[in-house]
Amino acid sequence: MRSFSLALAAGLMLAGAAVQAEEATPPVRNCFSITDWHGWRASGTDKDVLYIKVRMHDVYKVTLTDAEPFLNAPDVHLVSKTWGPDTVCNPHDLDLKLADWHGVATPLIVKDLKKLTPEEIAALPPGDKP
Repeated sequence: MRSFSLALAAGLMLAGAAVQAEEATPPVRNCFSITDWHGWRASGTDKDVLYIKVRMHDVYKVTLTDAEPFLNAPDVHLVSKTWGPDTVCNPHDLDLKLADWHGVATPLIVKDLKKLTPEEIAALPPGDKP
Protein backbone atom coordinates (compact mmCIF):
# COMPACT_ATOMS: atom_id res chain seq x y z
CA MET A 1 0.00 0.00 0.00
CA ARG A 2 2.87 2.32 0.80
CA SER A 3 4.35 1.72 -2.70
CA PHE A 4 1.04 2.64 -4.24
CA SER A 5 0.89 5.90 -2.24
CA LEU A 6 4.44 6.83 -3.27
CA ALA A 7 3.69 6.04 -6.90
CA LEU A 8 0.51 8.10 -6.78
CA ALA A 9 2.33 11.04 -5.18
CA ALA A 10 5.11 10.87 -7.78
CA GLY A 11 2.54 10.74 -10.59
CA LEU A 12 0.71 13.78 -9.25
CA MET A 13 3.96 15.73 -8.94
CA LEU A 14 4.89 14.92 -12.54
CA ALA A 15 1.43 15.90 -13.76
CA GLY A 16 1.66 19.18 -11.86
CA ALA A 17 5.09 19.91 -13.34
CA ALA A 18 3.75 19.23 -16.85
CA VAL A 19 0.85 21.63 -16.32
CA GLN A 20 3.21 24.31 -15.00
CA ALA A 21 5.52 23.85 -18.01
CA GLU A 22 2.53 24.15 -20.34
CA GLU A 23 1.37 27.33 -18.61
CA ALA A 24 4.89 28.77 -18.69
CA THR A 25 5.04 28.55 -22.48
CA PRO A 26 4.37 32.07 -23.75
CA PRO A 27 1.79 32.51 -26.53
CA VAL A 28 3.12 32.97 -30.04
CA ARG A 29 3.34 36.65 -30.91
CA ASN A 30 3.12 37.67 -34.54
CA CYS A 31 5.31 40.76 -34.48
CA PHE A 32 6.93 42.65 -37.31
CA SER A 33 9.20 45.63 -37.72
CA ILE A 34 7.87 48.81 -39.31
CA THR A 35 10.83 48.60 -41.69
CA ASP A 36 9.43 45.30 -43.02
CA TRP A 37 6.16 46.99 -44.05
CA HIS A 38 5.99 47.10 -47.86
CA GLY A 39 2.65 48.63 -48.79
CA TRP A 40 -0.99 48.78 -47.86
CA ARG A 41 -4.44 48.64 -49.39
CA ALA A 42 -7.83 49.64 -48.04
CA SER A 43 -10.63 47.11 -48.20
CA GLY A 44 -13.01 47.72 -51.08
CA THR A 45 -16.02 46.71 -48.99
CA ASP A 46 -15.20 47.42 -45.33
CA LYS A 47 -14.51 51.11 -44.66
CA ASP A 48 -12.86 50.26 -41.34
CA VAL A 49 -10.34 47.71 -42.66
CA LEU A 50 -6.99 47.99 -44.37
CA TYR A 51 -4.38 45.38 -45.22
CA ILE A 52 -0.65 45.84 -44.89
CA LYS A 53 1.99 43.74 -46.60
CA VAL A 54 4.90 42.73 -44.41
CA ARG A 55 8.07 41.14 -45.74
CA MET A 56 7.53 39.01 -48.84
CA HIS A 57 4.41 36.99 -48.10
CA ASP A 58 2.76 38.18 -44.87
CA VAL A 59 -0.42 40.24 -44.80
CA TYR A 60 -1.94 41.79 -41.69
CA LYS A 61 -5.56 42.88 -41.40
CA VAL A 62 -5.89 46.18 -39.55
CA THR A 63 -9.37 46.92 -38.22
CA LEU A 64 -10.06 50.51 -37.22
CA THR A 65 -12.43 51.68 -34.47
CA ASP A 66 -14.39 53.81 -36.95
CA ALA A 67 -15.09 53.71 -40.66
CA GLU A 68 -12.88 56.05 -42.64
CA PRO A 69 -14.57 57.05 -45.92
CA PHE A 70 -11.37 58.42 -47.47
CA LEU A 71 -9.24 55.26 -47.16
CA ASN A 72 -9.75 54.58 -50.87
CA ALA A 73 -9.27 58.17 -52.01
CA PRO A 74 -6.62 58.46 -54.74
CA ASP A 75 -4.54 61.18 -53.10
CA VAL A 76 -4.04 59.81 -49.56
CA HIS A 77 -1.23 57.93 -47.87
CA LEU A 78 -0.64 56.38 -44.48
CA VAL A 79 1.72 57.94 -41.99
CA SER A 80 3.05 55.67 -39.27
CA LYS A 81 4.86 57.07 -36.27
CA THR A 82 6.97 55.07 -33.84
CA TRP A 83 7.53 55.98 -30.20
CA GLY A 84 10.47 53.78 -29.29
CA PRO A 85 11.05 50.30 -30.68
CA ASP A 86 9.76 49.88 -34.22
CA THR A 87 8.24 46.47 -33.45
CA VAL A 88 4.51 46.03 -34.00
CA CYS A 89 2.93 43.23 -31.95
CA ASN A 90 -0.52 44.58 -31.06
CA PRO A 91 -2.94 47.34 -32.15
CA HIS A 92 -1.50 49.84 -29.66
CA ASP A 93 1.88 49.69 -31.40
CA LEU A 94 0.44 51.33 -34.54
CA ASP A 95 0.13 55.12 -34.53
CA LEU A 96 -1.46 55.75 -37.92
CA LYS A 97 -2.71 58.84 -39.70
CA LEU A 98 -4.37 59.13 -43.09
CA ALA A 99 -2.86 62.14 -44.84
CA ASP A 100 -3.43 63.87 -48.14
CA TRP A 101 -0.87 65.78 -50.21
CA HIS A 102 -2.03 69.07 -48.71
CA GLY A 103 -0.84 68.10 -45.23
CA VAL A 104 -4.24 67.34 -43.70
CA ALA A 105 -3.90 64.26 -41.47
CA THR A 106 -6.69 62.26 -39.84
CA PRO A 107 -5.79 59.99 -36.90
CA LEU A 108 -6.75 56.34 -37.31
CA ILE A 109 -7.30 54.33 -34.14
CA VAL A 110 -6.51 50.64 -34.57
CA LYS A 111 -8.91 48.26 -32.85
CA ASP A 112 -7.50 44.93 -34.04
CA LEU A 113 -4.40 43.61 -35.77
CA LYS A 114 -4.41 40.10 -37.19
CA LYS A 115 -1.85 38.21 -39.25
CA LEU A 116 -3.71 36.42 -42.03
CA THR A 117 -3.11 32.78 -42.88
CA PRO A 118 -2.08 31.88 -46.45
CA GLU A 119 -5.65 30.65 -47.03
CA GLU A 120 -7.12 33.97 -45.83
CA ILE A 121 -4.71 35.90 -48.08
CA ALA A 122 -5.71 33.77 -51.08
CA ALA A 123 -9.40 34.41 -50.33
CA LEU A 124 -9.02 38.21 -50.40
CA PRO A 125 -10.59 39.94 -53.38
CA PRO A 126 -7.89 40.98 -55.89
CA GLY A 127 -8.51 44.67 -55.18
CA ASP A 128 -7.89 44.22 -51.45
CA LYS A 129 -4.47 42.55 -51.71
CA PRO A 130 -1.64 44.91 -50.84
